[in-house]
Amino acid sequence: MDTIIAIVTVFLLLNIAAGLVRVFLGPTPADRLLSIQLFGTTGTAILCLLAVVDGNRNYLNIALVFALLAAILGVVFTRYWQEDDEETPQSLEDLGRELD
Repeated sequence: MDTIIAIVTVFLLLNIAAGLVRVFLGPTPADRLLSIQLFGTTGTAILCLLAVVDGNRNYLNIALVFALLAAILGVVFTRYWQEDDEETPQSLEDLGRELD
């Protein structure tokens, strides 16, 4: 059982490292959003692993909060992230004009 836990721990740490690389190199904001979601998922998995190893069920409650915060952060990021793309129509009228 200890070997499985060690393998899972190394895998989760590699996920965090891959996410950090994508945050810093990331060329688009979408890449950064996906890495933020990866951090939320990996953080939740780490807390669930701690709950199994330590036997403390409070880690599961914290993991649930992390998962909810990661989902909310993704929504907030997509809501306020605006790409400077002049070709994207802003309304249905603009779309109709482009199709004509």
